[in-house]
Amino acid sequence: MRIALFQPEIAGNVGAILRLAACTGTPLDLIEPMGFPWSDKKLKRSGMDYADHAEVRRHADWEAFEAQVPGRIVLLTTRGGTRLDEARFEGSDTLLLGSESAGAPDFVHERAELQVRIPLMPGLRSLNVSVATGIALGEALRQTSGWPR
Repeated sequence: MRIALFQPEIAGNVGAILRLAACTGTPLDLIEPMGFPWSDKKLKRSGMDYADHAEVRRHADWEAFEAQVPGRIVLLTTRGGTRLDEARFEGSDTLLLGSESAGAPDFVHERAELQVRIPLMPGLRSLNVSVATGIALGEALRQTSGWPR
């Protein structure tokens, strides 16, 4: 299991997801460009003290990421056709999330083998990307017996 962020824009979100990745032993892929410098104070405050415990790979662009992705790309998207509670995860999946302001572009949607949405109350748009990552990763790890021992 892996987590990947497509062109993240908010350092605090990446820091929170980096901490989640470290605590669950889940590698994290960051697809650039990012909307902040890697050394940003907000990133450090929210997660960098966990950086030594996380496996983080930075990719110059989508093509560099796509060339090395090991299994299926599972895109978490508000446009997803499969509800999270109906999705079936595999241990080699990469859970991909789009940028905070724009989500994932069409070419990323087309490349994903599975497009998953987290069910929300009617009229509500979306969750924070770090919250959505935690919810989806928890379900994926549960299904694949991937939680740390």
